[in-house]
Amino acid sequence: MTTTDPRYPIGLFKTPDAYTDASRAAAIATIAETPKKLRAAVKGLSDSQLDTPYRDGGWTVRQLAHHVPDSHVNAYVRTRLALTEDNPTIKPYDQQKWAELADAKSFPIEPSLTMLDAIHERWVALLRSMKPADFSRAFVHPEHGSRTLDWMVAIYAWHGPHHVAHVTELRKRKGW
Repeated sequence: MTTTDPRYPIGLFKTPDAYTDASRAAAIATIAETPKKLRAAVKGLSDSQLDTPYRDGGWTVRQLAHHVPDSHVNAYVRTRLALTEDNPTIKPYDQQKWAELADAKSFPIEPSLTMLDAIHERWVALLRSMKPADFSRAFVHPEHGSRTLDWMVAIYAWHGPHHVAHVTELRKRKGW
């Protein structure tokens, strides 16, 4: 689903009504594709293009390229915490402030793309090794309450394509 709202080019995240082995496998496959799709979305962009906001008041493409691995590293750690501790409370982070740090605003994107490749290789291997019951393991997110790994897999299957679409839609609008 696409929308005309540039903040949500694939629509808002919707929590699934149910989680099945098939929906988990599809979500994990989407997560596995994120690094390749983000690389394709930013391929060939100049520094000027990377420093273009994807929408008025939004992050630049460069900030998005750094945000995705920042966020997904946190998701990977949260997955491991939920699998090894009983209902751990995870630490949120201020993604807006992270996006304003110098490395997110001006650093080349290749190290972050490489980081995304590596973290996804491990995270997807871990997700694919899990038994169905493992996905019901819970953690507490101070901003969202108690959540399961099923929920986290679903939201990250949305998160990657959400940010890739920010870039691809900008490229369409700008004719890049």
